Amino acid sequence: MKLFLVAGEPSGDRLGAALMAGLKDLAPGVRFDGVGGPLMQAEGMQSLFPMAELSVMGIAEVLPKYRHLKRRIRETAEAVLASGARALITIDSPDFCLRVARLVKAARPDLRTIHYVAPSVWAWRPGRAAKMATAVDHVLALLPFEPPYMTAAGMSCNFVGHPVVAEPLATEVERAAFAVDGPLLLALPGSRQGEVRRLAPVLGAVLGLLRARHPGLRVVLPTLPTVEPLVREVTAEWPVAPEIVLDPARKRGAFAAADVALAASGTVSLELAANGCPMVIAYRLHPVSFWLMKRAALIDTVTLVNLVSETRAVPEFLGPACLAENIAPAVLALLAQGPERAAQEAAMRLTMERLGKGGEPPGLRAARSVLSVL
Repeated sequence: MKLFLVAGEPSGDRLGAALMAGLKDLAPGVRFDGVGGPLMQAEGMQSLFPMAELSVMGIAEVLPKYRHLKRRIRETAEAVLASGARALITIDSPDFCLRVARLVKAARPDLRTIHYVAPSVWAWRPGRAAKMATAVDHVLALLPFEPPYMTAAGMSCNFVGHPVVAEPLATEVERAAFAVDGPLLLALPGSRQGEVRRLAPVLGAVLGLLRARHPGLRVVLPTLPTVEPLVREVTAEWPVAPEIVLDPARKRGAFAAADVALAASGTVSLELAANGCPMVIAYRLHPVSFWLMKRAALIDTVTLVNLVSETRAVPEFLGPACLAENIAPAVLALLAQGPERAAQEAAMRLTMERLGKGGEPPGLRAARSVLSVL
């Protein structure tokens, strides 16, 4: 059996590699064609072209490469049709992947098309599900409440678990490296330059308010090499100098040892929940962007821990509410070991259970789901 997989960014490469490993366990002899990064290539794929060509975000970045990306979409669809694959499996990156799926489906309506990572139609733009159903037969969902949205649009869908439940946690040695007397706070201003620039001044102001109550406060800031120079620049004047961490083992240790996290909105909330680290979520947008987001939103919280646990235990301060004087009291309440912390700890445990912790690894569950529709 041959399958054609397409991933467009590092997170998709990780999902694809775990899926390929699961398929090899369940269907020995399976072969792979497609587009993927180093992890998928290590599982036996020869990528049609470098996946990095697709890892572009934002209109300003995409426009100069528009013609090139259109050519890659056409080339990928042609390769799928020529490969003799039993199915096309696209992984996240909907702007690229679903365009490929539409071309393939138009030429070969009988070829099975599977998409890994359901679009967040529960949050905004619900019409995306119906549009996706014209090109996709089956969906592999990361969140337990997503399948009904997909099936209502005409696709079959299985919840296969979130990859966060399979990520390694810190060892005792890694955790012990951050043993301190005073409180330990994780500062997580985001992984993109725009996020870091907007949120860093707010986080610095929060730290000034926290230090007045906790003079021994220690701050750790895990980040990525791509934004490290900017992080060092924008944190130089913080009232508490953060320890900037790049090493994955140090990051695991910090996540496990921290008393509280102050984080940008995003999937990092699930990483924190996996480590049992209580959090406060903050996010700043351009006022116009925030207004548009509020008008389009179908939900009253953007934090995945709140959504999966069906609670509102994680406080979030978005847009105009993202002010140090609002955020600091919420952080202090979690450091005080009171009812707010207990409620959030319960919500984090429930979130991890619902995402599949303790069960079959998500890559293997995804492989079973793929084989069930073939």
